[in-house]
Amino acid sequence: MAVGVLATAGTPSAVAEQAGSSAELRVTIGSPRAQAAAMPGAAAAATCSINKITINRFSECEWVTVHVDVVKVVDGEPVIEGTADFNVKHQMTLKASSANWSEKFTISKATTTGQGKGVAVDVAAKSGAGTTASVSFPQGHTLDSASSGSVAYKTAIAPKKILAKAKTTYTYTFSKPNYSPGSVSYSSAVYRCDNYYGSTRTNRSGCAIPEVPTGVSMVGLARIDEGIRSLRSRGGHYGDPNNGKPLHWMINKTQENANRTAVCPRTAPPDMRRAGRTSCDEYPFASTKEGGTHLAASQRTITWVKVQENKSQGGRITAWRGQMHVMDGDPFYVIA
Repeated sequence: MAVGVLATAGTPSAVAEQAGSSAELRVTIGSPRAQAAAMPGAAAAATCSINKITINRFSECEWVTVHVDVVKVVDGEPVIEGTADFNVKHQMTLKASSANWSEKFTISKATTTGQGKGVAVDVAAKSGAGTTASVSFPQGHTLDSASSGSVAYKTAIAPKKILAKAKTTYTYTFSKPNYSPGSVSYSSAVYRCDNYYGSTRTNRSGCAIPEVPTGVSMVGLARIDEGIRSLRSRGGHYGDPNNGKPLHWMINKTQENANRTAVCPRTAPPDMRRAGRTSCDEYPFASTKEGGTHLAASQRTITWVKVQENKSQGGRITAWRGQMHVMDGDPFYVIA
């Protein structure tokens, strides 16, 4: 996703008076960037890659290059009097147990030519959906040396609430004596905060990057695990972390019940009843967008299990969702 060249300029007469010239002066900024690239995993901090946003469930690393042209316009024709090239690295770390988090960023020393020396920068950051962003940075710092700053994020969330997705918009404003200022903006990855499992007595708010899949393990739940692995051996690939398509969580009790009813008989077959396996376990789970009959028969299965095994699965899923802040529409895989 490329960020275009943006600039603002004063009136020709005002600039001419400042610069002692009949020409208008201005600063233009360009910042090429690539699309975000998601990485599986949630624990380690995301690592940077040039002109990309690299993310995992709880962190982001964004590396942006910026080019500044110091331009004089003579008879309508721009003449570049100097340049400044530098890069910015952002390291954002969200928290699974708090809706307040922080970000650090560094601005490299610029490589300059001509009038590119002495260009100063101010940095601003703005979030949304109930999150406020506050920048700490030596505003007016010149690009002739490296600098660093931070962004502090604070979010207030009522219990049982899931906030809308949001992102940070960073704005850089460049200035130099006798030149009109220029600015450029770009955005972070999308994040989302919630207090879905919270109560009036317990705050369980946290934030995550929702487009990054996480994984829930069925290993050790003997019959459930066996049923999923059997489906995969027949070509069922949804939810398979080994090159399969992810499942997507769903918060819709009515549709969840309809999904379960669509695939699970009311009673277990006689042989399953004799074995004590009277609980129908459906895969994909009824509480997913792919549940019920939304997928072809070759991509789904049911397994008769003991009631306790189904209850253990429910506890596992609830704990995983709380730890990873998995909400409606979030992608995930099932480890089996």
